[in-house]
Amino acid sequence: MLAPPKPAVRPANPQFSSGPCAKRPGWTIEALKGALVGRSHRSKPGKAKLEQVISLSKEILGIPADYRVGIVPASDTGAVEMALWSLLGARGVDMLAWESFGKDWVTDVVKQLKLQDVRSLTAGYGALPDLAQVDFSRDVVFTWNGTTSGVRVPNGDWIADDREGLTICDATSATFAMDLPWQKLDVVTWSWQKVLGGEAAHGMLVLSPRAVARLESYKPAWPLPKIFRMTKDGKVVEGIFKGETINTPSMIAVEDAIDGLTWAKSVGGLEGLVARSESNLKAVADWVAKTDWVDFLPVDPATRSCTSICLKIVDPAVTALPAEAQAEVAKKLTGLLEKEGVALDAASYRDAPPGIRIWGGATVENADIQALLPWLDWAFAQVKPA
Repeated sequence: MLAPPKPAVRPANPQFSSGPCAKRPGWTIEALKGALVGRSHRSKPGKAKLEQVISLSKEILGIPADYRVGIVPASDTGAVEMALWSLLGARGVDMLAWESFGKDWVTDVVKQLKLQDVRSLTAGYGALPDLAQVDFSRDVVFTWNGTTSGVRVPNGDWIADDREGLTICDATSATFAMDLPWQKLDVVTWSWQKVLGGEAAHGMLVLSPRAVARLESYKPAWPLPKIFRMTKDGKVVEGIFKGETINTPSMIAVEDAIDGLTWAKSVGGLEGLVARSESNLKAVADWVAKTDWVDFLPVDPATRSCTSICLKIVDPAVTALPAEAQAEVAKKLTGLLEKEGVALDAASYRDAPPGIRIWGGATVENADIQALLPWLDWAFAQVKPA
Protein backbone atom coordinates (compact mmCIF):
# COMPACT_ATOMS: atom_id res chain seq x y z
CA MET A 1 0.00 0.00 0.00
CA LEU A 2 1.31 3.44 -0.91
CA ALA A 3 2.12 5.81 1.92
CA PRO A 4 -0.39 8.67 2.21
CA PRO A 5 0.77 12.02 0.83
CA LYS A 6 1.74 14.80 3.17
CA PRO A 7 -1.51 16.59 4.07
CA ALA A 8 -2.03 20.08 2.70
CA VAL A 9 -4.18 21.36 5.58
CA ARG A 10 -2.73 21.95 9.04
CA PRO A 11 -4.60 22.52 12.30
CA ALA A 12 -4.97 26.25 12.88
CA ASN A 13 -4.03 25.58 16.50
CA PRO A 14 -1.62 22.65 17.04
CA GLN A 15 -1.94 22.70 20.84
CA PHE A 16 -3.27 19.32 21.93
CA SER A 17 -1.59 19.17 25.34
CA SER A 18 -3.50 17.54 28.21
CA GLY A 19 -2.40 20.28 30.59
CA PRO A 20 -1.97 23.13 30.53
CA CYS A 21 -4.52 22.89 27.75
CA ALA A 22 -5.31 25.09 24.76
CA LYS A 23 -6.70 28.54 25.50
CA ARG A 24 -10.25 29.27 24.38
CA PRO A 25 -10.65 30.13 20.69
CA GLY A 26 -9.73 33.72 19.95
CA TRP A 27 -7.79 34.23 23.17
CA THR A 28 -5.13 36.94 23.20
CA ILE A 29 -3.15 38.60 25.96
CA GLU A 30 -5.67 41.43 25.79
CA ALA A 31 -8.06 39.18 27.71
CA LEU A 32 -5.98 39.91 30.82
CA LYS A 33 -6.09 43.71 30.62
CA GLY A 34 -8.57 43.91 33.51
CA ALA A 35 -6.35 41.95 35.90
CA LEU A 36 -5.89 43.54 39.31
CA VAL A 37 -2.11 43.47 39.20
CA GLY A 38 -0.49 45.19 42.15
CA ARG A 39 -3.71 44.99 44.20
CA SER A 40 -4.33 42.86 47.23
CA HIS A 41 -6.51 39.81 46.71
CA ARG A 42 -8.08 40.81 50.04
CA SER A 43 -9.11 44.23 48.76
CA LYS A 44 -12.79 44.74 47.95
CA PRO A 45 -12.27 44.54 44.15
CA GLY A 46 -9.81 41.63 44.55
CA LYS A 47 -12.24 39.61 46.59
CA ALA A 48 -14.99 40.45 44.09
CA LYS A 49 -12.91 38.92 41.30
CA LEU A 50 -12.40 35.73 43.31
CA GLU A 51 -16.07 35.55 44.17
CA GLN A 52 -16.87 35.94 40.48
CA VAL A 53 -14.83 32.82 39.67
CA ILE A 54 -16.78 30.92 42.31
CA SER A 55 -20.23 32.17 41.29
CA LEU A 56 -19.64 31.62 37.55
CA SER A 57 -18.34 28.10 38.22
CA LYS A 58 -21.41 27.24 40.29
CA GLU A 59 -23.76 28.71 37.69
CA ILE A 60 -22.24 27.01 34.64
CA LEU A 61 -21.78 23.62 36.31
CA GLY A 62 -25.17 23.59 38.03
CA ILE A 63 -23.65 22.96 41.44
CA PRO A 64 -26.37 22.75 44.15
CA ALA A 65 -26.89 25.92 46.16
CA ASP A 66 -26.03 24.24 49.46
CA TYR A 67 -22.65 22.99 48.18
CA ARG A 68 -19.62 25.13 49.02
CA VAL A 69 -17.12 26.05 46.30
CA GLY A 70 -13.67 27.41 47.07
CA ILE A 71 -10.42 28.41 45.37
CA VAL A 72 -7.46 26.58 46.92
CA PRO A 73 -3.67 26.40 46.44
CA ALA A 74 -1.62 24.05 44.27
CA SER A 75 -3.95 23.17 41.42
CA ASP A 76 -6.05 20.00 41.43
CA THR A 77 -3.33 18.18 43.34
CA GLY A 78 -3.61 20.64 46.21
CA ALA A 79 -7.40 20.35 46.24
CA VAL A 80 -7.29 16.54 46.34
CA GLU A 81 -4.62 16.53 49.06
CA MET A 82 -6.69 18.94 51.18
CA ALA A 83 -9.63 16.56 50.96
CA LEU A 84 -7.63 13.40 51.68
CA TRP A 85 -5.72 14.82 54.64
CA SER A 86 -8.73 16.62 56.16
CA LEU A 87 -11.54 14.09 55.67
CA LEU A 88 -10.15 10.55 55.62
CA GLY A 89 -9.58 8.36 58.65
CA ALA A 90 -13.08 8.56 60.14
CA ARG A 91 -14.01 5.21 58.56
CA GLY A 92 -12.63 2.67 56.10
CA VAL A 93 -11.88 3.83 52.56
CA ASP A 94 -12.12 2.28 49.11
CA MET A 95 -9.51 3.68 46.72
CA LEU A 96 -10.21 3.27 42.99
CA ALA A 97 -7.29 3.55 40.58
CA TRP A 98 -6.85 2.76 36.91
CA GLU A 99 -4.14 5.23 35.88
CA SER A 100 -1.27 7.33 37.22
CA PHE A 101 -3.03 9.95 39.31
CA GLY A 102 -5.46 7.52 40.92
CA LYS A 103 -2.45 5.43 41.90
CA ASP A 104 -0.83 8.54 43.39
CA TRP A 105 -3.83 9.00 45.69
CA VAL A 106 -3.54 5.37 46.79
CA THR A 107 0.12 5.97 47.64
CA ASP A 108 -0.77 9.05 49.69
CA VAL A 109 -3.44 7.27 51.69
CA VAL A 110 -1.49 4.06 52.31
CA LYS A 111 2.10 5.27 52.63
CA GLN A 112 1.76 8.86 53.83
CA LEU A 113 -1.45 8.93 55.87
CA LYS A 114 -0.79 5.29 56.74
CA LEU A 115 -4.47 4.42 57.04
CA GLN A 116 -5.00 0.79 57.94
CA ASP A 117 -8.52 0.08 56.70
CA VAL A 118 -7.94 0.67 52.99
CA ARG A 119 -9.15 -1.39 50.03
CA SER A 120 -7.49 -0.68 46.70
CA LEU A 121 -9.71 -1.53 43.72
CA THR A 122 -7.47 -1.23 40.70
CA ALA A 123 -7.38 -1.93 36.97
CA GLY A 124 -4.72 -1.63 34.31
CA TYR A 125 -4.55 1.07 31.67
CA GLY A 126 -7.59 0.83 29.40
CA ALA A 127 -10.04 -0.64 31.90
CA LEU A 128 -12.05 0.26 35.00
CA PRO A 129 -12.11 -1.63 38.29
CA ASP A 130 -15.29 -3.60 39.04
CA LEU A 131 -17.48 -0.74 40.24
CA ALA A 132 -20.01 -3.21 41.68
CA GLN A 133 -17.43 -4.09 44.34
CA VAL A 134 -17.37 -0.57 45.82
CA ASP A 135 -18.65 -0.44 49.41
CA PHE A 136 -20.46 2.83 50.09
CA SER A 137 -20.51 2.28 53.84
CA ARG A 138 -16.90 3.41 53.43
CA ASP A 139 -15.41 6.58 52.00
CA VAL A 140 -14.67 6.23 48.29
CA VAL A 141 -11.89 8.07 46.40
CA PHE A 142 -11.74 8.00 42.60
CA THR A 143 -11.04 9.99 39.46
CA TRP A 144 -14.01 10.68 37.21
CA ASN A 145 -11.79 10.72 34.14
CA GLY A 146 -8.38 9.06 34.04
CA THR A 147 -6.31 11.75 32.36
CA THR A 148 -3.41 9.44 31.57
CA SER A 149 -5.47 6.45 30.41
CA GLY A 150 -8.38 8.12 28.63
CA VAL A 151 -10.80 6.00 30.66
CA ARG A 152 -13.77 7.63 32.40
CA VAL A 153 -16.61 6.25 34.47
CA PRO A 154 -19.61 6.13 32.11
CA ASN A 155 -22.06 7.69 34.59
CA GLY A 156 -22.86 7.95 38.29
CA ASP A 157 -25.42 5.14 38.45
CA TRP A 158 -23.00 2.93 40.39
CA ILE A 159 -22.80 5.44 43.26
CA ALA A 160 -25.26 4.74 46.09
CA ASP A 161 -27.73 7.49 46.99
CA ASP A 162 -27.97 6.17 50.57
CA ARG A 163 -24.20 6.00 51.07
CA GLU A 164 -22.80 6.28 54.57
CA GLY A 165 -19.31 7.33 53.53
CA LEU A 166 -18.17 10.27 51.44
CA THR A 167 -17.44 10.17 47.72
CA ILE A 168 -14.27 12.13 46.93
CA CYS A 169 -13.86 12.70 43.19
CA ASP A 170 -10.84 14.05 41.34
CA ALA A 171 -12.63 15.50 38.31
CA THR A 172 -9.90 17.72 36.95
CA SER A 173 -10.12 16.53 33.33
CA ALA A 174 -13.89 16.00 33.45
CA THR A 175 -15.31 19.24 34.87
CA PHE A 176 -16.77 21.50 32.13
CA ALA A 177 -16.65 18.65 29.57
CA MET A 178 -18.75 15.96 31.26
CA ASP A 179 -22.07 16.19 33.10
CA LEU A 180 -21.31 15.36 36.73
CA PRO A 181 -24.10 14.07 39.01
CA TRP A 182 -23.50 16.46 41.89
CA GLN A 183 -25.89 14.80 44.33
CA LYS A 184 -23.79 11.64 44.04
CA LEU A 185 -20.58 13.48 44.89
CA ASP A 186 -19.49 14.88 48.24
CA VAL A 187 -16.10 16.30 47.29
CA VAL A 188 -15.12 17.35 43.76
CA THR A 189 -11.84 18.90 42.65
CA TRP A 190 -10.46 20.39 39.46
CA SER A 191 -7.92 22.93 38.22
CA TRP A 192 -8.17 25.94 35.94
CA GLN A 193 -5.60 24.54 33.54
CA LYS A 194 -7.76 21.80 32.00
CA VAL A 195 -11.04 22.08 30.11
CA LEU A 196 -11.28 25.89 30.06
CA GLY A 197 -7.59 26.35 29.26
CA GLY A 198 -6.76 28.49 32.29
CA GLU A 199 -3.42 28.97 33.97
CA ALA A 200 -1.97 26.44 36.40
CA ALA A 201 -1.37 26.49 40.19
CA HIS A 202 -4.93 27.15 41.34
CA GLY A 203 -7.42 24.45 42.34
CA MET A 204 -11.15 24.32 42.95
CA LEU A 205 -12.73 22.39 45.81
CA VAL A 206 -16.44 21.59 46.11
CA LEU A 207 -17.91 20.28 49.37
CA SER A 208 -21.38 18.85 49.90
CA PRO A 209 -23.20 19.44 53.21
CA ARG A 210 -22.19 15.90 54.19
CA ALA A 211 -18.52 16.73 53.61
CA VAL A 212 -18.85 19.90 55.69
CA ALA A 213 -20.46 17.88 58.49
CA ARG A 214 -17.46 15.53 58.41
CA LEU A 215 -15.04 18.45 58.63
CA GLU A 216 -16.86 19.83 61.66
CA SER A 217 -17.26 16.52 63.49
CA TYR A 218 -13.95 14.77 62.81
CA LYS A 219 -10.41 15.79 63.68
CA PRO A 220 -7.62 13.83 61.95
CA ALA A 221 -4.93 12.22 64.11
CA TRP A 222 -2.17 13.93 62.12
CA PRO A 223 -1.13 17.58 61.96
CA LEU A 224 -2.41 19.64 59.03
CA PRO A 225 -0.28 22.26 57.28
CA LYS A 226 -1.77 25.74 57.02
CA ILE A 227 -2.76 25.39 53.38
CA PHE A 228 -4.87 22.29 54.22
CA ARG A 229 -6.80 23.78 57.16
CA MET A 230 -10.48 24.34 56.41
CA THR A 231 -11.83 24.57 59.97
CA LYS A 232 -11.28 26.78 62.99
CA ASP A 233 -12.61 25.99 66.47
CA GLY A 234 -14.55 23.06 65.03
CA LYS A 235 -16.36 25.09 62.36
CA VAL A 236 -15.68 25.30 58.64
CA VAL A 237 -13.96 28.53 57.61
CA GLU A 238 -16.72 29.99 55.46
CA GLY A 239 -14.47 32.68 54.01
CA ILE A 240 -12.62 30.07 51.92
CA PHE A 241 -15.85 29.60 49.97
CA LYS A 242 -16.49 33.33 49.56
CA GLY A 243 -13.25 34.33 47.87
CA GLU A 244 -11.03 34.58 50.94
CA THR A 245 -8.24 32.31 49.78
CA ILE A 246 -5.85 30.54 52.17
CA ASN A 247 -2.81 31.94 50.41
CA THR A 248 -2.16 34.60 47.77
CA PRO A 249 -3.51 33.78 44.30
CA SER A 250 -2.27 35.24 41.03
CA MET A 251 -4.69 37.96 40.04
CA ILE A 252 -3.56 37.55 36.43
CA ALA A 253 -4.57 33.88 36.59
CA VAL A 254 -7.85 34.89 38.24
CA GLU A 255 -8.59 37.26 35.36
CA ASP A 256 -7.83 34.48 32.90
CA ALA A 257 -10.17 32.14 34.74
CA ILE A 258 -12.96 34.71 34.52
CA ASP A 259 -12.29 35.06 30.78
CA GLY A 260 -12.58 31.30 30.30
CA LEU A 261 -15.79 31.10 32.30
CA THR A 262 -17.30 34.02 30.38
CA TRP A 263 -16.43 32.29 27.12
CA ALA A 264 -18.03 29.09 28.45
CA LYS A 265 -21.32 30.91 28.92
CA SER A 266 -21.07 32.30 25.39
CA VAL A 267 -20.95 28.81 23.83
CA GLY A 268 -24.01 27.55 25.67
CA GLY A 269 -22.73 26.85 29.14
CA LEU A 270 -22.21 23.27 30.24
CA GLU A 271 -24.39 21.82 27.48
CA GLY A 272 -22.36 23.63 24.83
CA LEU A 273 -19.04 22.68 26.40
CA VAL A 274 -19.99 19.00 26.61
CA ALA A 275 -21.18 19.03 23.00
CA ARG A 276 -17.90 20.55 21.79
CA SER A 277 -15.84 17.94 23.60
CA GLU A 278 -18.03 15.01 22.57
CA SER A 279 -17.86 16.13 18.93
CA ASN A 280 -14.07 15.97 19.14
CA LEU A 281 -14.24 12.43 20.50
CA LYS A 282 -16.64 11.44 17.71
CA ALA A 283 -14.28 12.77 15.06
CA VAL A 284 -11.45 10.64 16.44
CA ALA A 285 -13.73 7.61 16.85
CA ASP A 286 -14.92 7.83 13.24
CA TRP A 287 -11.29 7.95 12.08
CA VAL A 288 -10.20 5.07 14.32
CA ALA A 289 -13.06 2.94 12.99
CA LYS A 290 -11.62 3.10 9.46
CA THR A 291 -7.92 3.03 10.41
CA ASP A 292 -6.20 -0.31 10.94
CA TRP A 293 -2.97 0.79 12.61
CA VAL A 294 -4.48 2.47 15.67
CA ASP A 295 -7.13 1.84 18.33
CA PHE A 296 -8.40 3.40 21.53
CA LEU A 297 -6.59 2.52 24.74
CA PRO A 298 -9.94 2.19 26.60
CA VAL A 299 -11.37 -1.28 26.06
CA ASP A 300 -15.05 -0.35 26.48
CA PRO A 301 -16.37 2.39 24.13
CA ALA A 302 -18.65 3.62 26.94
CA THR A 303 -15.58 4.57 28.97
CA ARG A 304 -13.73 6.54 26.29
CA SER A 305 -12.80 10.01 27.48
CA CYS A 306 -13.88 13.00 25.41
CA THR A 307 -11.03 15.09 26.84
CA SER A 308 -7.87 13.02 27.22
CA ILE A 309 -8.28 10.84 24.13
CA CYS A 310 -5.70 8.05 24.42
CA LEU A 311 -4.74 5.88 21.44
CA LYS A 312 -2.46 2.88 21.02
CA ILE A 313 -0.62 1.59 17.96
CA VAL A 314 -1.92 -1.87 16.99
CA ASP A 315 -0.17 -2.41 13.66
CA PRO A 316 1.44 -5.89 13.70
CA ALA A 317 4.74 -4.45 12.45
CA VAL A 318 4.89 -2.50 15.73
CA THR A 319 3.24 -4.87 18.20
CA ALA A 320 5.69 -7.61 17.19
CA LEU A 321 8.56 -5.47 18.48
CA PRO A 322 9.95 -5.53 22.03
CA ALA A 323 8.31 -3.02 24.38
CA GLU A 324 11.19 -0.55 24.20
CA ALA A 325 11.11 -0.57 20.41
CA GLN A 326 7.35 -0.01 20.40
CA ALA A 327 7.83 2.99 22.64
CA GLU A 328 10.48 4.33 20.27
CA VAL A 329 8.06 4.15 17.33
CA ALA A 330 5.46 6.13 19.28
CA LYS A 331 8.12 8.64 20.30
CA LYS A 332 9.23 9.13 16.71
CA LEU A 333 5.63 9.55 15.56
CA THR A 334 4.75 12.26 18.09
CA GLY A 335 8.15 13.88 17.58
CA LEU A 336 7.48 14.13 13.86
CA LEU A 337 4.09 15.72 14.53
CA GLU A 338 5.78 18.31 16.71
CA LYS A 339 8.53 18.93 14.16
CA GLU A 340 5.89 19.59 11.51
CA GLY A 341 4.07 21.91 13.91
CA VAL A 342 0.75 20.08 13.62
CA ALA A 343 0.44 18.53 17.10
CA LEU A 344 2.38 19.72 20.13
CA ASP A 345 2.63 17.63 23.32
CA ALA A 346 0.61 14.74 21.89
CA ALA A 347 2.65 11.88 23.37
CA SER A 348 1.16 9.56 25.96
CA TYR A 349 1.84 10.34 29.61
CA ARG A 350 5.26 9.12 30.75
CA ASP A 351 3.84 6.32 32.95
CA ALA A 352 1.19 5.20 30.46
CA PRO A 353 1.55 2.69 27.61
CA PRO A 354 3.28 4.36 24.64
CA GLY A 355 0.96 5.91 22.10
CA ILE A 356 -0.81 9.16 21.28
CA ARG A 357 -2.84 11.39 23.59
CA ILE A 358 -4.98 14.06 21.96
CA TRP A 359 -6.70 16.61 24.17
CA GLY A 360 -10.27 17.02 22.95
CA GLY A 361 -11.58 19.39 25.61
CA ALA A 362 -14.01 22.20 24.90
CA THR A 363 -11.40 24.80 23.92
CA VAL A 364 -10.18 22.60 21.04
CA GLU A 365 -11.92 23.33 17.74
CA ASN A 366 -13.38 20.34 15.93
CA ALA A 367 -11.88 21.60 12.69
CA ASP A 368 -8.41 21.28 14.23
CA ILE A 369 -9.09 17.68 15.27
CA GLN A 370 -10.31 16.93 11.75
CA ALA A 371 -7.20 18.53 10.24
CA LEU A 372 -4.90 16.59 12.56
CA LEU A 373 -6.15 13.08 11.71
CA PRO A 374 -4.64 12.82 8.19
CA TRP A 375 -1.33 13.93 9.70
CA LEU A 376 -1.45 10.97 12.07
CA ASP A 377 -1.76 8.61 9.10
CA TRP A 378 1.08 10.36 7.31
CA ALA A 379 3.35 10.38 10.36
CA PHE A 380 2.78 6.71 11.11
CA ALA A 381 3.66 5.80 7.52
CA GLN A 382 6.97 7.65 8.00
CA VAL A 383 7.95 5.80 11.19
CA LYS A 384 6.43 2.36 10.60
CA PRO A 385 9.10 -0.38 10.72
CA ALA A 386 9.85 -1.88 7.33
